[in-house]
Amino acid sequence: MINKPSFFIPLIPQNTSMKKLTFVLIFLLISLQSTGSEKPDWGSTGHRVVGKIAESHLSKKAKNKIDKLLKGQGLAFASTFGDEIKSDPAYDKFYTWHFVNFPFDSKYEESKKDPKGDIVAGINYCIKVLKDEGSSEKDKVFYLKFLIHLVGDLHQPLHVGRAEDKGGNDIKVKWHYKNSNLHRVWDSEMINSWGMSYSELAENAKPLSKAQVQAIEKGNLIDWTYESQALAKMVYASAEMDEKLSYRYSYEHFEQVRTQLQKSGIRLAKILNEIFG
Repeated sequence: MINKPSFFIPLIPQNTSMKKLTFVLIFLLISLQSTGSEKPDWGSTGHRVVGKIAESHLSKKAKNKIDKLLKGQGLAFASTFGDEIKSDPAYDKFYTWHFVNFPFDSKYEESKKDPKGDIVAGINYCIKVLKDEGSSEKDKVFYLKFLIHLVGDLHQPLHVGRAEDKGGNDIKVKWHYKNSNLHRVWDSEMINSWGMSYSELAENAKPLSKAQVQAIEKGNLIDWTYESQALAKMVYASAEMDEKLSYRYSYEHFEQVRTQLQKSGIRLAKILNEIFG
């Protein structure tokens, strides 16, 4: 199947009236603007980095069981599943699983919960299904792919951001002179501007000792949620509405993006080893 481009330029017949031509031009303008719509989490490159790093930390037993479920597909390949299903309205009920919003400096456990769920509840549910021997293979495959995706999302700080600005989506900025927002800059634009593939980024992750890996693995899901929220405060303080961001911003913050991707991969592997190891 040939992938359709995000916009197309129709052929305009010679006898097209000025009114029709004006309509076509307006349509094209809208189409071009829509190609820059917000992404709700790490872009595909970031998610694949997380999956690739996680693979290098899996136990042999866990890897074999995961390979069987995914029919040989790697974690990097499966990592974008959570975004891919958003095109199907049947999966709209999972939308709120990609983030959590609760007041800064408060306790998640004491916060008002979204009845549709959030990223913490979503990750816990995926783990529950995967640990349940009575779960069908179909469900295990679905929730394994979703788990891979959600652990990545949790480590994008603005997924634990403020509800009032939609995790930074409403903080409009310029990225290399183009319209963007703070959330998108951290999702994908710093990563994409770096110009490396997901495998190159994963292979060039910071070398860590066994003790350093164990330090990253410490804690639980709630601890990691608070950690992301603390980083979200830093991200909010890093830019103002309508600020022009470019190379200097990457210089100051891209290393933190790389750190978050690496932590996410290591912690994803820890969860998968506990489930399948």
